This record gives sequence, structure tokens and C-alpha cells, in this order.
Amino acid sequence: MVGSKSFISHLHTKYAEKTWNETFKLVRRCMDKSRGDTKPCESLIRCLKILHEALNVSSLSTMVSRLEIIAKQRGMGSHLSPTETTCYLTADMFYLEVLLLPGGGVEDIKLAQHGEAPVSSESLLQLLKSKKFEEFSVKLEGLSSLYNIPGDNETKIKVYTALQFLGKDLQKISHLPRPLRECNLQVDMILNGRIGYLMAGREGIPMTIQYYISPSDILLEMSESERGSVGRVALVTVEPTDSTHKLQMASVIPQPPQLDAQGLPLFSPLCEGLSEMMPACFQLKLQPPLPMLSSFVEKLSQITDVAIADADLQWAPFPQLMMNLLGENGGDKTWDGQDAHFLVPLPGREIHSYVLPGAAWEEASLRGALVSTIPFTHPAHVPALLELLRHQCAINTLLASCITSHRPSPGPVCDLHCEVLPESGSRLSVTFHLSDSDSLSVLLVNVADSRQLTCSLFAAGSEDPSMDEYISRVLKRCMSIPVTMRALNGRMSKRTCGEPLPACSSTADGSPAPLPMSCEADASLSSGSGLESDGIPTTPSTAAMFSQDAMGPEAESAFYLSVATSVCY
Repeated sequence: MVGSKSFISHLHTKYAEKTWNETFKLVRRCMDKSRGDTKPCESLIRCLKILHEALNVSSLSTMVSRLEIIAKQRGMGSHLSPTETTCYLTADMFYLEVLLLPGGGVEDIKLAQHGEAPVSSESLLQLLKSKKFEEFSVKLEGLSSLYNIPGDNETKIKVYTALQFLGKDLQKISHLPRPLRECNLQVDMILNGRIGYLMAGREGIPMTIQYYISPSDILLEMSESERGSVGRVALVTVEPTDSTHKLQMASVIPQPPQLDAQGLPLFSPLCEGLSEMMPACFQLKLQPPLPMLSSFVEKLSQITDVAIADADLQWAPFPQLMMNLLGENGGDKTWDGQDAHFLVPLPGREIHSYVLPGAAWEEASLRGALVSTIPFTHPAHVPALLELLRHQCAINTLLASCITSHRPSPGPVCDLHCEVLPESGSRLSVTFHLSDSDSLSVLLVNVADSRQLTCSLFAAGSEDPSMDEYISRVLKRCMSIPVTMRALNGRMSKRTCGEPLPACSSTADGSPAPLPMSCEADASLSSGSGLESDGIPTTPSTAAMFSQDAMGPEAESAFYLSVATSVCY
């Protein structure tokens, strides 16, 4: 210990008169010395990083030093141009040109990905101008992850080429003509587009697909646009695999495209000239991961012919997955096989009770897993995968509407008691008892897909054929079981009291008029339809208040209610 202290004291004395730049040079010389391997010394990198963080970047040399250490951290090379005005950060598949100013500032940053000309990057430039070096380093890590493929440069180039052609074909599919279902174009693309709402990759962020958004998500996106996109998102990436897969090396959509009966293009076969066997596979990375029933997971593999590794899936009763996911927002994180009991507050001080019977939900066929990645090999797989994901999202949204952080307690008196039972993977039944009835009633909810939701009411004296149509319309617009039950309860109470029921709007041919949820959300924000009648004041800031962070489930329910009342209630 004494020897160590004297050695440190000797170092302090020896370098007391040295400048910071000389210290930097010494550490870099140590890093550049041959150590028998090509990997830089981690302790020296950390040392140099600490030195740089302690020193303000105020000169050309300190900026260059900072860029060099960031490059070493990310396994990249770096060098200065002969004129010492440009610093190059280089990797196997891309490089950056950092144009420097004499005082250590940055004039421009150009990113050149493989086979492409350098293009100025405003986001990377602003990070260095603001001296946000840690965020800049994370961006470089994201760029490197796009080429996370083992093998030589030739293999990496081929895999990157396959990913590029996949992206171009997905763009072509996205631009094919189709009928418009929603009045909000972005919402329509998300919910009904063959490729969802597609966003091109940029600076370390892969191509992104927004494929599902619930009515409450639409409200959040409209009222708090600065929070960024909400809903369900999938990143289009490529990952290494143990086995080889046939991936495209050119576009597989002939020009002009020929469409099938579903409006999808007819693809060229993956023959020898258009494809190549590679140790990689395309992937959809789901953000956040999606709870999926076992039957839906099997369908994923049936679409792609590529199995999801069972090691990546942890099977559990489906309500447990939902509660684990919602637990981050205050929900219960445990499922012990017993009945799960939740209270759902609604506007007007109304409270519903929802029970998920443990025995019914414990069946093996109703087990599920949290899916985070879906492997695939062909652009034709993506539309079918997205439809399946949307279908699962619709089921999840309905089930999640019954799960809250509120539990039964001696205080609250419930206005409606309901039991939610699974009838199959895509069918639920809600058993309930109305206060003015001596018998139980059942509402059967069938989710054929994300757009085809139907309700069937089985209750004493429920001969009105328009009731099922009305309930189905409410459910499709609000995607909430509690709000649907509230509307149903009110409708049945009016009928019992003999009050006249308003007729639902219809088209010229007598079919129900379509009411896109995005239009309804717009109407609820602008006019407050359905809010004032429930004692909720409507002001220009009402929309901003309707967020989970601000008011919790009651505010969310108020939005659902405004949508439900705008149908024909």
C-alpha cells in the first residue's frame, strides 16, 4: 500500500506541470501501443473519456480528441483530413464527415451510408453544436446496429442490400390505391393501410410502421402532439440467424404492379437472380412488446414459415400478461389463478365492477406470451402480419378497458356488476344483472378482426333487433367494454321506462352510416358532444385535460362516453 501511494505521488509530481493536451496525447499513445489484440484497452478509454468530460471543448484539438474517443467507444475508426478541417468517423458500412471550425465548433455533418452519397444530417449537427456528446454517441450506436450482421464485408453488404429492397417494396405496397375509411388520413393509414403508417428510416432509426391506435390514443395524439406518436409501432430490421434464409436482392414487385382481389401486388418469385441465401432474417421489432394468445402466435409462424424461438416466449395466463403490462400505470402485477376483481370509474360518479374468473382464464388454449420480435423473409408477409397484430390489439384493448388499479373496498357502491368470460380466442361474454330485472343478461362480443366487432345481447325481453346493431356501433367507436355497458344500461333503462329511443343514422340504402372514430374524436373535441350532459364542463382546454397522466381512467372514460353518445344515444 505504501509503495502504491509513493508511486501515485511520483506521478503527480512528474505530470504536475504538464498541460491537458500533453496528458491526452500520452493516454492516446498508450492506447495505440500494440497489446497483442485489436481491441482498445477499456480502462484507458474510460480514463480518456473522464478527462474529456472534465475539460470544456473550446478548441479544434479538443473537439477532434472528443470525436476520436467516441469513435473508439463505438468500435469505429477516425482520422483527420490533410487540411485538418474535417474529421472522419468510419465504420465498415458507413462513415461521417464532421466539418470543423477553427475554434472547435462544427460547421456541418454528412452521413454516407453504404453505396450512397454523403448527406447533411441536421439532427447530428445540432447534437455536436449543443455539445451533447453522449447523445451523439448513442446515435452512432444506432447506426452501427443497422449492420449488426456477423461475417465479412461482402455478407454485410448483401444483407444491407436486401433490407434496402425490402423497404422500397414496402413503400410501393403502401402507395397502392385503396378506399378511405377514416376522415383523418394518418389514422386511416395506421388502422387500414396495408403497411400501416410507414416512416422511412433515418440516422440510426430503422424504417418504422405504426400499425394500431386506439380511440384514447387518437385523443392523446391530437391534444398533446408534442409527446410524439402513440399507439403500436414496429421497427423493420434485419438480424443474424443460425440458419440461412432466402432474402431478396432486388425488388420483387414488377412495374407496373398487378393486383390481386385483395388489392395486394402479385410478387415475382424469389428465383436465383432476385434472391440469395443469407445467415439473416428480416424482423418486425414491436414497440412496446405485444401480449399475444398462443393461437395468434401459431398464426404468425404459419404466415412466415419461420418459427419464433420458444426460448424467447414466456407463457402465462393472458390476464396476467395484460396486468403485468398495465402494472406500469398502476395496475396489479400479480395473477394467482384466483378471480381478478376490478372497479372501473365512469363519468357521473358511476362505478362498474368487473370480475375475470381465474378458472376460466387458466385454460391452456388461453395462455399467451409477450411477443417482441417477429421474423419474416418476404415483403408479402408484412400486410398479413399487421392484420393479425391489429386483431390481437383490438382484443387487448377491450380486455384492458376492464383492468384498472381500483380494487373492491367497503366504500364504493357499484352501479353494475359484470363477469368477463372467454368464449374463444376472439370472443368474450359479459354476464351482468340490471337493477330492474330478475334475471341475468349476457352480452356476447365477437372480434372477427380489428374492424369487424359485433355484439349480441341475450336478455329477457330483448326482442329489439336494433339493439345489437346499436351496441356493436358503440363498441367499435369507443373500444371499451365499460363504456359500452354504460350505454347499453342507459338504453335498456329508457326502454323499460317507455321513453322513445332515437334512431341510429343510416345511409341511403338503409345501412348504418359509417362514423370514423377519428371524425368522432374531432367532433368531441370541438363540440364537446356528450360531455356537458354528464356534468363535464367543455372548454377549449378540455382535450388537453383528457390524458391518463392528468385525470386517469375517469377522463379516458369521458372521452369514450362522448364517442358513444355521438353514435345515436
